[in-house]
Amino acid sequence: MEKELIINSTPTEVEIALLEDKKLTELHTQKTNSKFSVGDIFLGKIRKLIPGLNAAFVEIGYDKDAFLHYTDLGPKLRSLIKFTNGSISGGITTHKLDNFKFEQEIIKTGKIDQVLDKRQPILVQILKEPISTKGPRLSCEMTIPGRYTVLTPFSNVVAVSKKVSNPEERKRLQRLIESIRPKNFGVIVRTAAEGKGVAELHEEMTMLLNKWEQIHQQLHKATAPKKLLSELDKTSSILRDILTDNFNKIIVNDKELHQGIKTYLGSIEPNMVKIVNYHSSNKPVFDTFGITKQIKSSFGKTATMNSGAYLVIEQTEAMFVIDVNSGQRVSNNSDQEHNALAVNLESAKEIARQLRLRDIGGIIIIDFIDVKRQENKKLIYQKMKEHMETDRAQHTILPLSKFGLMQITRQRVRPAVKFNTAETCPSCNGKGKLIAPSSLLTDKITRELDLIMSNQALAGKLKLEVHEYVHAYLKRGIPSLQMRWFMKYKKWFNITSNSGFSYLEYRFFDENNDEIRF
Repeated sequence: MEKELIINSTPTEVEIALLEDKKLTELHTQKTNSKFSVGDIFLGKIRKLIPGLNAAFVEIGYDKDAFLHYTDLGPKLRSLIKFTNGSISGGITTHKLDNFKFEQEIIKTGKIDQVLDKRQPILVQILKEPISTKGPRLSCEMTIPGRYTVLTPFSNVVAVSKKVSNPEERKRLQRLIESIRPKNFGVIVRTAAEGKGVAELHEEMTMLLNKWEQIHQQLHKATAPKKLLSELDKTSSILRDILTDNFNKIIVNDKELHQGIKTYLGSIEPNMVKIVNYHSSNKPVFDTFGITKQIKSSFGKTATMNSGAYLVIEQTEAMFVIDVNSGQRVSNNSDQEHNALAVNLESAKEIARQLRLRDIGGIIIIDFIDVKRQENKKLIYQKMKEHMETDRAQHTILPLSKFGLMQITRQRVRPAVKFNTAETCPSCNGKGKLIAPSSLLTDKITRELDLIMSNQALAGKLKLEVHEYVHAYLKRGIPSLQMRWFMKYKKWFNITSNSGFSYLEYRFFDENNDEIRF
């Protein structure tokens, strides 16, 4: 499978698109000012204990207190608290746990108010980003991830990824890690470690242990809330988690980010640095690689497949519901059972893609077209499991019920990705959103152009980016409006189209490609 990573960087966010065989399968967005990401480690402070929920609310600096459930405390909670308090007071002077004496484990069926006290400091890690009206969800089971391994303090367990299927390789990795892991630190061996030697794994282990040392050092005399360790930025964490030999291209449109990715890859996978390319064209990178068009066709209430069949995807407060429809699908086969099976199998592949693309989590109910034969129901279930194998999120799939419904639960760590793909129609007679008269658009652009040209600091090389229809209009006729601007200002303005813009959207950029805002 051919994989490409296309990265679109703007002043406010970074968009990352993963293409598999030219098909958009994952889309990630990270705000550049985001302060709370999955994996971040904080020194928090217990604000409130809720025995009814068997949970606590913890202050970590977010607008709303974070949520910590008893089941996320981990059996080594008392040892973690002992290490935290000792590091803060200065009683524990080393990050190493060789001589650290473990405290008694907490029981699985215990109560939150029996193990935690109000206002006490506690070491926590973000398990889920803020979703809807909820604050972040936390865990006290610390994990420090690398490319090949994950370090877990206060544990002695070595676990190898189930995706490493060769029994001999599993035993080799188990023995190797046991020989190099620090005392009282557990290790989870990731799939990427398959075939790696002791030198590479030991080097990463040392790097992860250094991160734990940083946490220990920052704890000294610290007051909550305080961030102690930041997860990698979204781009680097995705590269760390999904980069394989199947990747043949990484395209990025920002010079600084381009260099940063090359530096990061140089440290984890030097032979992959050559696949990183800088997109220098004036045309938006998502337009160049057809991602904007795929977003338009993939998001929204319906998702249409090549055959003409389509999915209807609805979100309720409790779950997502997906309805499979044959639509305009044309088939020469008159057997209704055969046609229904064909649509369902095609839909299973598209549903697996949509779950990854939209990052849909929680409970998902799929209403497949009814099939009567039991072997066909089993086939749909098996194909759904196969298509979901590449999904990195934890998930559970149940067979079709007697009503033809399939239930899926999928791990939710951040809000589902949403894009408004509908464009406001300028001729809907007031049935849609009210907009400014389109005939005044060029007047508005000209006024802003006058304002820019009156400012000597901004009056350099300018670029105007508009919707493709407006782009055609500005270049239409002799002389075109673009030419008239040239004659008026004695300066040529580059006008480019962006199919991702709404009809009346436009933006000005200066010679450094920074957006000029009003």
